[in-house]
Amino acid sequence: MERLLVLVRHGQSDWNLKNLFTGWRDPDLTERGVAEARSAGRGLKREGYSFDAAFTSELVRAQRTCALLLEEMGLGDLAVVRDRALNERDYGELSGLNKDDARARWGDAQVHAWRRSYDVRPPGGESLKDTAARVLPYYITAILPRVMAGQRVLVAAHGNSLRALVMVLDRLDGDAVTDLQIRTGVPLVYRLNADTTIAAKTVLAWDGDAGP
Repeated sequence: MERLLVLVRHGQSDWNLKNLFTGWRDPDLTERGVAEARSAGRGLKREGYSFDAAFTSELVRAQRTCALLLEEMGLGDLAVVRDRALNERDYGELSGLNKDDARARWGDAQVHAWRRSYDVRPPGGESLKDTAARVLPYYITAILPRVMAGQRVLVAAHGNSLRALVMVLDRLDGDAVTDLQIRTGVPLVYRLNADTTIAAKTVLAWDGDAGP
């Protein structure tokens, strides 16, 4: 039984390119983001991966990444489950602001705490802890049972919704998660043991046109 779980952060979005806090705002992918999504799909196919189920958020950048990746794998007809629980962290009043402008206004330390810490909320928004409080129950009830039944599962989501999940999968504490970066368009491949712990983890990063 494979018990395969693959996590992919969406490709570069227009607001990633513009260095804006995005959160629950809904910009589309850039040309580079489209290329990253397609490249991830080609790489996964070349490595022999396939999927029985796919999950994504209610935001277009993740949905489009998922669709493009599956199309490159020849799995364009695979049913995809969309759920708000996998949405990016809500940045509240920071949404739409340039990150450099935010640092100039509030200082590097405060913006770093809002972006990277586990339990510090930006004004009107969610901390990573808050994000985990919706991501993890959904993972346990909707995604994990598919994996444990032997299905090969893809999750295409966001930097912070995936950070919350990887924090638990990799058994990171609040200090370690501060340094955790999830790269756009780079698949994280997990194989689970029968007790749901991690048997193996692989980061599939490629060079050039072959992958991210």
